[in-house]
Amino acid sequence: MNFKLPDGIEGMIFDLDGTLANTMPLHMQAWKQACQSFGMDMSSEFLRSFTGTPGKNIARAIIRYYDKEDSVDPEIIAERKKENFMNMQHLVKEVKPVADIVRDYHGRKAMALGTGGHRDTVLRTLEVIGMKDYFKHIVTADDVSRHKPDPETFIKCAGLLGIAHEKIIVFEDGDLGIRAARIAGMHPVDVRSWYEYSW
Repeated sequence: MNFKLPDGIEGMIFDLDGTLANTMPLHMQAWKQACQSFGMDMSSEFLRSFTGTPGKNIARAIIRYYDKEDSVDPEIIAERKKENFMNMQHLVKEVKPVADIVRDYHGRKAMALGTGGHRDTVLRTLEVIGMKDYFKHIVTADDVSRHKPDPETFIKCAGLLGIAHEKIIVFEDGDLGIRAARIAGMHPVDVRSWYEYSW
């Protein structure tokens, strides 16, 4: 795929899960396993609507959906999901068209990673796909108090890059992240059509 950066763009922000790394099928499997142990099911449609959201928020939403707030602790289900994912994390592959853009523009344009994942999981995923040395600036769920669709993640990335919002392009696979980029005054690119986005 030949991607040409639009004129005037000085900075690039990349989401991780489903954008730079093809993690979503594994996240789906990890959520399904965690939910089943509490008598719940996680559909791909449900998870898609929360793409870019930290695990605890997703856990709260599924518990609320099943009306189990009194019997299921979101901390426990989110931790179980995280353990499930980490057991499969070695299987993660890069999303080649997006990874190629990172490699092509590395050293030529300022780059940051802006993700709803937690730092420990994010760093391990970057290592597994061979991308850990490409990002000096990384903003995770641990670094913000408001998550996508709030633009705080991308605004923090822009601050680290020292680049005006209107000169930044954001690569995303989630509706919430695309909305966050727009709210921040940045230029979102939806990568879902760039590869087989099915899970």
